[in-house]
Amino acid sequence: MEPIWIMLTRCILIGMFTLSASFKFLRTRSMVQHWTEYRYPFWGMLTVAGLETAGIVLMISAFWVPENTIYAASLFTVLMVGAIHAHLFRAKHKPIMAVNAMLMLTLSVILLIQ
Repeated sequence: MEPIWIMLTRCILIGMFTLSASFKFLRTRSMVQHWTEYRYPFWGMLTVAGLETAGIVLMISAFWVPENTIYAASLFTVLMVGAIHAHLFRAKHKPIMAVNAMLMLTLSVILLIQ
C-alpha cells in the first residue's frame, strides 16, 4: 500500500490539471488573454490541453499501475517549466502569476523523487 501523501498529491495534481485543461479546451476569456500575452499560436493551447489530459489519464491510472506516476509527473514537470517560462519571460507577468505553476511543478518533482 502506498503512503497516503502520494495518493493525495496525485489527487491534487489531477484536480489542478483537470481545471487547467478544461479552461484551455473551453477557451475561457482569461486563458485566451494569457495565451495572447504569451504570443503563442492558439493551436498550441489545444495541444497543451491535450498533453495535460494525457497526464491526467496517466496519473489516474497510476492508482492501479504505480509506475505511471513517473510518466505523468515527468510530463507535468515539462509542462510547468514551460508555463513558468511563459508567465515570467514571454508575458513578463509578475511572479505571483506563476505561483500555481510553481506549486504544480513542486508537487510533480516530489512525486518524481519519492
